[in-house]
Amino acid sequence: SQGIIEKDVTPLEKEIARLHRVDFEFSDIFYFCRKGFEAIVEDEVTTRFSSEELVSWNLLTRTNVNFHYISLRLTVVWVVGVIVRYCLLLPLRFTLAAIGITSMIVGTTIVGQLPNSSVKSQLSEVVHLTCSRILVRALSGTVHYHNKENKPQKGGICVANHTSPIDAIILINDGCYAMVGQVHGGLMGVIQRATVKACPHIWFERSEIKDRHLVTKRLREHVTDKSKLPILIFPEGTCINNTSVMMFKKGSFEIGGTIYPVAIKYDPQFGDAFWNSSKYNIVSYLLRIMTSWAIVCNVWYMPPMVRKEGEDAVQFANRVKSAIARQGGLTELPWDGGLKRAKVKDTFKEEQQKNYSKMLVRNGSVG
Repeated sequence: SQGIIEKDVTPLEKEIARLHRVDFEFSDIFYFCRKGFEAIVEDEVTTRFSSEELVSWNLLTRTNVNFHYISLRLTVVWVVGVIVRYCLLLPLRFTLAAIGITSMIVGTTIVGQLPNSSVKSQLSEVVHLTCSRILVRALSGTVHYHNKENKPQKGGICVANHTSPIDAIILINDGCYAMVGQVHGGLMGVIQRATVKACPHIWFERSEIKDRHLVTKRLREHVTDKSKLPILIFPEGTCINNTSVMMFKKGSFEIGGTIYPVAIKYDPQFGDAFWNSSKYNIVSYLLRIMTSWAIVCNVWYMPPMVRKEGEDAVQFANRVKSAIARQGGLTELPWDGGLKRAKVKDTFKEEQQKNYSKMLVRNGSVG
């Protein structure tokens, strides 16, 4: 067993078929009790929302919990590393980040004043690429892009697994995209209002983002215009800890058009890129990654995929998810990332109850 306990992998239907002869028996509840205990001890969802375990210590954290070997020499190396990261790298990175953000706001605001034309589009791409590359340097980012011949094209939809808010910067570092998201306030709101003047990003108000039909309509209108930049979407809807890919929301796959899958995999030995939004606010998170050694990752552009005849949006989404998981060496999970904050929907519980009832009826009729 790879985990804390050895789980019984027997499917529910086979287990019930083995237990049942004719009718319901009171002892059947022990099967569900056992499955419940297995989930509590080691469920495969909760662990995806905490930092992945490292094979070896990367000198970024310091604790004496479960440490068997603590030496003076190692402590000195760690202290020197803290001085380098906080006193040398952090001020430099903060300066570069300030330059990149300021340049993005000023540059897109100026370009946004120009009339719509091919020149405006080209200047907008130059501003976005330049500023994104400055921001990647601010993270000491080392990004390896693979299979560039498969890069998303205009009029398409780029979908990728989601680990961090910096995923978008990592991708824009190599090409421009039209972003999709909710309107924010503060500094993020200033950036959104400036960039949308120069580039056809799609920002929704809080009330609009809940209207699935409105969202689908605006995205479809964007995709049908082959002169516009490809849309960048993270279908998981939340950040996962760089070890797996969870359920893709089907909305992105109902729009139509060509899907360009992209797999992103970070190297945790140099810095943990995962944003645990339940534990850290955005300021604390940015401080953590800007005081890490570096942000190192691989990006794989994958061949474009289209919806097959007779395939619904859910099946298409699962097929794309499987391809991304295989390419990135990630674990594929069927669960909704929304379980990070929400309880299991009643409809899911009812579906399992219906399946159980059907098994009882089927096994009873056979008996």
